[in-house]
Amino acid sequence: MTRAAVLGSPIEHSLSPVLHRAAYQELGLDDWSYDRFEIDEAALPGFVAGLGAEWAGLSLTMPLKRAIIPLLDGISDTAASVEAVNTVVLTGDGRRIGDNTDIPGLISALREQGVEKVESAAVLGAGATASSALAALARVCTGEVTAYVRSRARADEMRGWGERLGVPVRTADWSDAAEALNAPLVIATTPAGSTDELAAAVPPRPGTLFDVLYDPWPTALAAAWSGRGGKVLGGLDLLVHQAVLQVEQMTGRGPAPLAAMRAAGEAALRARHV
Repeated sequence: MTRAAVLGSPIEHSLSPVLHRAAYQELGLDDWSYDRFEIDEAALPGFVAGLGAEWAGLSLTMPLKRAIIPLLDGISDTAASVEAVNTVVLTGDGRRIGDNTDIPGLISALREQGVEKVESAAVLGAGATASSALAALARVCTGEVTAYVRSRARADEMRGWGERLGVPVRTADWSDAAEALNAPLVIATTPAGSTDELAAAVPPRPGTLFDVLYDPWPTALAAAWSGRGGKVLGGLDLLVHQAVLQVEQMTGRGPAPLAAMRAAGEAALRARHV
């Protein structure tokens, strides 16, 4: 049996097992398993040290995306650009190589919806997902990105990421976040409920909203956006596209079955709310 798993804390909510197992079924990988493990930063080194030759890969969620880096033999340039690893491939010669599929996954999800280039963009929030959003916008946005944040420290952090990633970043206070909704592309990276207050401020002809939440869905902002005729992408879009890349890296098989993985994710989410 070849093994893979997602690690994080909390982890019970993760849809990654549903997506990866659907891919294995479509690819005929009957001898592969994909599990979830509740692992925090303190437990991570011991877990990684105990991985045997049957392990092919790991998916990392919060709070492990940076904590995993010192435990690896190398990381990709993409992962290094944001100091975050969400994918580990265990090679046949025993090495552990880290990558970040959130960034290309975000780009692929936008491309699937016809969003190739925008002249400007807005990012709501300033956490780890926001830095990945900036890295994606480095390839999608031709002009300035405005980040709406809640503190001066977060503003400094986002400007720093912009300089590092080659993206011109302007910061604004969260109290002005309604102005973000006028951008041709808005990426919301904040926790559930954080953007509900903005739903009433959606402009008459909105552009594209990418809200990285997938449960509960739709968010109040996404529902209002869609109601005004705007294009909406959700967290499941990101999750599926980044998981496609993980499956291809871990199994060495491709293309991964995007449609089957998305259908499995949608079914799992529906089942949670029956």
